[in-house]
Amino acid sequence: MSYQNNHFGKKKVAILIENDVEDAEFTIPCNGLKQAGIEVVILGSRMNEKYKGKRGRVSVQPDGTTTEAIAAEFDAVIIPGGMAPDKMRRNPNTVRFVQEAVQQGKLVAAVCHGPQLLIEGDLLRDKNATGFSAIRRDLLNAGANYQDEALVVDGNLITSREPGDLAIFTTAILSRLGYGGKDAALPDETDTDAEWWKIADAWGGSTKAEIVRGVNTALSGERYSLEALEKYYEKESNTEAKVIFQQMSANKRRHIEILETYLNNLGEKPSLAANIANQYAKVKTALTGSDDIYQIRCALGDLQTGIGDIGNLSAMFTDPVATSIFKEIYRNLLRDEQRLVELYRAQIGAGVASPKPTTGAAVSM
Repeated sequence: MSYQNNHFGKKKVAILIENDVEDAEFTIPCNGLKQAGIEVVILGSRMNEKYKGKRGRVSVQPDGTTTEAIAAEFDAVIIPGGMAPDKMRRNPNTVRFVQEAVQQGKLVAAVCHGPQLLIEGDLLRDKNATGFSAIRRDLLNAGANYQDEALVVDGNLITSREPGDLAIFTTAILSRLGYGGKDAALPDETDTDAEWWKIADAWGGSTKAEIVRGVNTALSGERYSLEALEKYYEKESNTEAKVIFQQMSANKRRHIEILETYLNNLGEKPSLAANIANQYAKVKTALTGSDDIYQIRCALGDLQTGIGDIGNLSAMFTDPVATSIFKEIYRNLLRDEQRLVELYRAQIGAGVASPKPTTGAAVSM
């Protein structure tokens, strides 16, 4: 991907690093900036350490540390996420460096858990910001106006939520440093029709093959769950449970349609594993009993497995479309889990409150 300088002169950007950084959240901004001809300086807490990413793809020696770094020498500071920001925020020199950058009007960009460092510096009060869903409450408590958007810009502050936002996040940074627009062969950051996954791929993000495998993994899970739910429905006698199983099955069919459509848009077809996933469910459910509570517990177990699996997929790929699909499935699974939990507790409560009398025992009237 080629860039023009747009006559802004050479820029200098600091990217912060710590162990257990989310690999793509370091790699994509770093590569995007370097390909634009921007000078990238990697700053850690300790000079004589090689920092490693949480997924094992990043291993980098810093160019310097935040202890001796001078914010005035940089045009922007980037804070990647993962578990790294929780370590960054413990270093007072790192907190000070970012505070000075904000105070001097430098561009400061944080993604995923990156805003944790901004929280530590008390830099989000009355600011529009976003971040990974797990720190939403932290952002609100820090006085931020949380927005569940791929990109939130408030003055010199840029924030994004997750790996799926990285191409948009990096494009927004480049644009504000003078490398955006048609001259840079980049779409507008607000273009929802752009193939952002291709841009992320060019900067070291998820490849098409990786995205397709992820979509097929989700498709396998939904097809398995649909078959299992239909079998639980057949064995269940509780009317309320049967209604919930029916509604959950309808959600599964919709998820499957969305996933298959996206595979088709990528020019791909469901994998063999996805095509035969329902057969595994048939084998498993054939071995289950017919007790109503047992069916509910089995459905809960399947839901909880799905929540874990799709939750992992939601934070794994640098494709905003796939990420959005996974997050929708995740939200639906959480909602269905709560409905089943409430039903399960009601059933168990009823059983405890009204025990069946022992055979032969006297029953008072």
